[in-house]
Order: sequence, then C-alpha cells, then structure tokens
Amino acid sequence: MFAVILPLCCAAPAPASYDLVIRGGRVLDGAGNPSFRADVGIRRGRIAAIGAGLPPGRLELDASGCMVAPGFIDVHTHGEGITKLPDAHNFIRQGVTTIIAGNCGSSESDIGRFFGAIERRGAGPNVASLVGHGTVREKAMGGSFNRPPSADESLRMAQLVDRAMRSGALGLSTGLIYQPGSFATTDEIIELARVVSRYGGIYTSHMRSEGDAILDALNEVFRVAAESGVRCEVSHIKLSGNNNWGRSGEVLAAIAGARARGLDITQDQYVYTASSTGIAQLVPAWAREGGPEAFRRRCDEPAERSRMESEMRRSLAKRGKDTYDWVTIASCPSDPELNGKSLPEAARLRTGSGDLGAQIGLLLRLHAAGPTGGIFHGISEQDLQAFLKHPNTMLGSDSGVREFGKDVPHPRGYGNHVRVLARYVRELGVLTLEDAVRKMTSLPASVFRLRDRGLLREGMWADIAVFDPERVADAATFGDPHRYPVGVRHVLVNGRPVVLEGEPTGARPGKVLRSGRTR
Repeated sequence: MFAVILPLCCAAPAPASYDLVIRGGRVLDGAGNPSFRADVGIRRGRIAAIGAGLPPGRLELDASGCMVAPGFIDVHTHGEGITKLPDAHNFIRQGVTTIIAGNCGSSESDIGRFFGAIERRGAGPNVASLVGHGTVREKAMGGSFNRPPSADESLRMAQLVDRAMRSGALGLSTGLIYQPGSFATTDEIIELARVVSRYGGIYTSHMRSEGDAILDALNEVFRVAAESGVRCEVSHIKLSGNNNWGRSGEVLAAIAGARARGLDITQDQYVYTASSTGIAQLVPAWAREGGPEAFRRRCDEPAERSRMESEMRRSLAKRGKDTYDWVTIASCPSDPELNGKSLPEAARLRTGSGDLGAQIGLLLRLHAAGPTGGIFHGISEQDLQAFLKHPNTMLGSDSGVREFGKDVPHPRGYGNHVRVLARYVRELGVLTLEDAVRKMTSLPASVFRLRDRGLLREGMWADIAVFDPERVADAATFGDPHRYPVGVRHVLVNGRPVVLEGEPTGARPGKVLRSGRTR
C-alpha cells in the first residue's frame, strides 16, 4: 500500500528543497530506455531533479514497488465535454494527463473560446485540440453539403482554419465517413491542409474507409501529405468487418511505402475489437443528407424507404452478415431502455420480432428520432496486435469525458491506456513495458509537438503516472463500462496530484496546450 508521507511536525525538519518528491520507484523515462531506481523531485510544476537520495520535499510520495512514468497522452479523444466535466475522472484515473480533442472532423467551432472556457474553470488533465473539418464545413456552407463549396465558402473555410491555428489548434481533423465531411473532395482537404502546414500543424484523418477500400483511403491521406506538405496521422487504425481481417500487413506496407517516399505518416489506435460511433453510419449517406427532417420525409416515401432497406441488406451481406447481432446500442436518448442491448434484442423488445426486417425498421426509427450511439464488434485481435506492435503506433481512446453511470458506452473511455499495460504487456507480452510507455508518452509528444511533455527529464513539466506494474488493469467491460481501473496509484499534472492512492484529489491543474506556432 502506498503512503503519502507528510513532514513531521514534532521535530524541526530540514528545509524542503522541493515542492514534492516521489521516492523509491523505478523511473521509466518515456524514451523506451530501461527503468532505473531513482527519486523524482518537483519544483514549481516541473521536474527539478532525478536521482538517488534527493533532499526532502514539502510533500513526499512513496512509490516503492511501482513504476514512475510520464503521464500518458491520449492523442485521439472527443473531449469537448471537458468544459462541463472538468475533472475528467475517466482519463486521469488511467494516468492520462493530456487529452487531444477535436478529432474525426468534429471540434468546437471557436477554438479560442473553447480554450478560454477551460482556463476559466480549470481542468484535471491538460487539454489540446484540433479543429474539425466537418465543423468548419458546416459553419461555412450553412447546411447544404452534397456539393462543392463556392469560392466564397472555400475562402471562409480557410479563414476559419487559419483562425483556429492562430488560436493554438494543433492541426486539422477529418471524419470522412460522416456528414458533411463525406461530401468533401480531396482537393478541398488539401487546400485546408496547406493552411495547417504553414503553422507546422498536423492533419489527422478518420479515413473514408476502414474496410474494403482502406488502401484507396490511405492513398488519399498520402496525397494530402504530398501536395500540402502537412504531417499526417491515421486515426484509430483498424480493419472493420471479418471480410477484411488479415489485411494488416497490406496496410502497414502501404504506410511504410509512403514514409519511404518522404511523407510523415503515423497512426493511433485503441486496443479493443469493437468500435463505437453513431448508428447513423448503418444508414445510407444519401438518405441522411439534408438533416433529420429530410430523412423522415424519405422514410415516408415507399420507394425511398425500399431503396434504403435494400442498400442496408446489401451492405450487410457484403460484410458477410445476415443480422446486426454485432451492433449494440450504447446511448439512445429517445429510448434509454434499449441501452446495452444488441439490435436483434432491441428489435424483439420493441416489435416482437428479431428478424432482419425488424432490425432495419428499428434502425431507421431510432435514427429518425435523433442521434443514437452504437458499439460495433468487428475487429480482428490478430490485426489489432499487428498494428499495436508497429513502432509508430500511438494510443488514443476515441472517448469523450464520461459522466459516471450514464448510458452504456464503450469501455475504452475508462480503460484504454491501462489495458495496454495489463493485457498487451503483462499478460500477452505483445509489447515491452518500456515500449508501451513510449507509445503513450514521448512518441505522441513528439508527433503532436507538445513542448516539454512526454519524458521524465529535468526541466520538463511534471506530468507523472505512478502505477504498480503487477496490478495495473482495466476494470471496464462492454457489459459494465463504468468501472475505474486498478493499480494506478498517483497521478500528477503540472506537478500537482490529481490522483492520490487511486482516488481523485479534486485538483484542476491542467493547462491548455496551444500550438507553438500561433503567429
């Protein structure tokens, strides 16, 4: 059991040399080097010394039997909810000290205002953000998306991206399976990526395909990189659908070929064999264009509805499935009783039948009623491990800030980073502990250019995770996702404890991490 050691008041203590000292742990510096036993002294939020027998601190933490590592950086989040849930317990209790929001083409529309709100209220972790292409496109084009932007609209989009970059955004993200991004041409993305490139930013992409057409989707990313000069990140790399399982070698070979041509391409990943997004993605894109009212009108037209149903059946058959038993409802505001149920179960509950026709009918009804989140089981463990072992793969949960107990979300929001340490390091030996920590610390800090983060070195900000390598584990499951991990003992953000003895302290020392080239 860890102890927080406070200076004794019954004897005159030696003058404190540090604000805080972590004693007796093994230091993992984040660069992939072997661990070593040392104390860590912190002063004014930064690491002041690493070594044996450091002088006392005003607060001391005993880390005996534990690893002392840089705080983990979650490179792919939907953390805009940090302004409403600033403590972000689902992140900090994993040892995550920095989150990057604004992924998959969706962000706050005014990055400067978003950052200002965080700074006024405070936050548990540090927060950085990308600017979302879909958000920018919607703001510039006024709700009509299935067309190219006009010259004035293109200029407005570029201005919005430029404003976000000047406000400190790290780069641009796209969600090219989502509206309105799905209607954008590659040329449109390249023009916006050129704006980002001028600031030294990064382009992250939820690509147009993570299944049958994944190589075409990758080629689009490579073209954006080549023609704009921007650095590129493939978001949550995966192969969806069992008809695509086993193609990880092709995907990694394509990325290696692009890097050999001089392109800066990296990737991030979550370590579960299920994804999560809106069930709208099961509905044909043409049927969703124009928004909810247009969709409901199409559903009322027998020919249009029949076309939707036929396309959904064909898409399912192409996947090698004859039912939606691989889809679970995660959050359904219009019918919360369905949360946690598979689509066949939900169809039986609402219609008395679980056949495919009833499932499709329920899908259309739920989408017409409003946004509904789902969990989609369809990723190969073998491919997951192949991507994870690649030296340029970082970790991103693809999660928002969770309200404890609400809905039945994907467990990755509570367990992604600790799951790497438990399952893929300790249990399966897919990664060494040193490399796993590197993928969550110095690698993302380097790729996303987060200054003075990601390493335990003198002068760096003291974002630190202290964990027991024999006990650390994710507790969240698909059936019971609202479970905090175990084995993460202490977490510091900018030198201040946000978790002590596995429990949040209530402190909000997180900083907004703006790009260093805001002009």
